[in-house]
Amino acid sequence: MIRIYYEDIKLLTQNQIGVLYMVGSVICFSIMDICVKWLDYYPVGQVLFLRFFIGFIPIFFIIPKDKLFSFYKTSRPGLHAFRAITGAAAIIALFIGLRELPLADVVSLTFGGPIFVTVASIFFLSEKVGIKRWSAVFLGFVGMLLIVQPAFVDLNYYYITPIVFCIFFACVAISVRSLSKTEPNYTIAFYFTFLCTLLGLGSIFFAEWKMPTSIDLIIFIVMGLCGSIANLLLTQSYRLAEASLVTPIKYLSLVFAILFGFFIWSEVPKILTLLGALLVIASSLIIFVRESQLKKQIINTRA
Repeated sequence: MIRIYYEDIKLLTQNQIGVLYMVGSVICFSIMDICVKWLDYYPVGQVLFLRFFIGFIPIFFIIPKDKLFSFYKTSRPGLHAFRAITGAAAIIALFIGLRELPLADVVSLTFGGPIFVTVASIFFLSEKVGIKRWSAVFLGFVGMLLIVQPAFVDLNYYYITPIVFCIFFACVAISVRSLSKTEPNYTIAFYFTFLCTLLGLGSIFFAEWKMPTSIDLIIFIVMGLCGSIANLLLTQSYRLAEASLVTPIKYLSLVFAILFGFFIWSEVPKILTLLGALLVIASSLIIFVRESQLKKQIINTRA
């Protein structure tokens, strides 16, 4: 009896640690979003470059010591390139959206990622989708239409950018689902970060980069570190705790988006945005629960 009680306590403690990792991930992603929105007077390519160039630092800490000189070896360079290009497109769309739209609207729309993953899995993986997940997809699209309502009223076409993020996120999820069968996490993260850094660097030929001020340089560093650390914390959270316990915590990012958007940029979320966000969150949770029941791999990444 004592041994069973000890194991239960140990399991509970592990879940609690996983929850803390997820909360840390949400906070880091939220800080990254704030930094991107704050630095809107710099070219998108320059922001992309510094986000991933600085983001290299945390990745090297997860590479095993015996793999320091071989971690980059892969037999699937093409799929790594596809993952990196689609991931970069998703990030660029997200960055543009963060610059031009209310923070809560962008974050709410990014919750629609699993909806597009479900649709993409039908075409690329020939998966069969039942009535429950189709209902969740429909519910999610209704929620997204409520959030993007200003696009029709005010002709604000920037609302398409978070949806573009979700579409490319689906491509990322499908490719990572395949890559993770043969490639370690640090190799996937390395190639994604490396190629995004090159793409960002290449933009110097198309846009005039600005020399950051001392304060802005600190913000760039915080952005890069938080973006990379957030993904690592997210992965570690799912390794330590039950996925059903930590997944709902991701939606705390909407609370942070509302608070930061209000206090920093005086943004007040509309009722339709909040209602749409609830529908999208409900949709993604239904999809998550159903995939868990089917014992499919859950993709835990934000591009």
